[in-house]
Amino acid sequence: MNRVYNFAAGPAVLPEEVLREAAQEMLDYRGAGLGVMEMSHRSKEFDKILNDAKQDLIDLMGIPDEYEVLFVQGGGSQQFAAVPMNLMKNKVADYIVTGQWAKKAMAEAKIFGQANKIASSEDKTYTYIPDVSDLPISENADYVYICENNTIYGTTYKELPNTKGKILVADQSSMFLSKPVDVTKYGLIFAGAQKNVGPAGVVIVIIRKDLITEDVLPGTPTMLKYKTHADNNSLYNTPNAYGIYICGKVFRWLKEMGGLEVIKERNEKKAKVLYDYLDSSKMFIGTVEKEYRSLMNVPFVTGSDELNAKFIAEAAANGLVQLKGHRTVGGMRASIYNAMPYEGVVRLVEFMDKFEKENA
Repeated sequence: MNRVYNFAAGPAVLPEEVLREAAQEMLDYRGAGLGVMEMSHRSKEFDKILNDAKQDLIDLMGIPDEYEVLFVQGGGSQQFAAVPMNLMKNKVADYIVTGQWAKKAMAEAKIFGQANKIASSEDKTYTYIPDVSDLPISENADYVYICENNTIYGTTYKELPNTKGKILVADQSSMFLSKPVDVTKYGLIFAGAQKNVGPAGVVIVIIRKDLITEDVLPGTPTMLKYKTHADNNSLYNTPNAYGIYICGKVFRWLKEMGGLEVIKERNEKKAKVLYDYLDSSKMFIGTVEKEYRSLMNVPFVTGSDELNAKFIAEAAANGLVQLKGHRTVGGMRASIYNAMPYEGVVRLVEFMDKFEKENA
């Protein structure tokens, strides 16, 4: 078997141990005589898969009893609508725009009420995180919204915004479970699984229980009410059963690795290898201001579209795939999620160094 090093931003690399275990259970899940993809979501086997996954996530993150964990569908983009529909009681919300996804989330919120852009890094093509220590928080804002790690631009928040008592909502899709998080600082966290946790099709929502109410905007569909999913343990309709099963295996893998503190150290070690090389290279240039660099997504360029294309093609031929940057920014991007081994980043840097010498 010839496995490549997959630097895709999502759907992305998964732990090999998880994939091997899932492969072994594909036709017969633990003596059930069928696989999880074929299994009723109402079966006792799937009930245990779901509840074990939920408990392992609670253990990993230290999620307090005051919060509910939901597994929903529709992608992060559907949460752009679900958040205002459920939380915009005063029809006012404040958004910090640090990239495309926060920008799209704010545009969606404007359908439902007043969405204020209270800070942005658009002036420098989202290459930094603005100062969030003293923001002009709207007096009647229902929440303050951030995209905590920007997949496309490779920036991340080092300090959470001072929301001045307002609820903090965070899209954590591309940094979810990459480090410890104090859940109590948030009213709601959501994350698409396909970047750092599992296959595409599952969204994990962690929401404070007092925010789960029937008091939602008029016209909110049943499937977009958090209460619908909370009241039914994420089983109101047929969930993405196989996706939840894989997420559960990843949660278990993270626990066996030693938890989020250990994973954070691993991720810092991997990122340092790549950033140190970018800082020393004369050809490859990191595009993010140093103090805001993401541990998960590392964009870089050569300064030449022709050289970028040549690098991407030759890297792929050498088993280093999915390094093309997002279509809106070009260049290259290495996503080095939890499941990317240290050796993969070392191999990438070795190839970059070789390419630089050959194309100087």
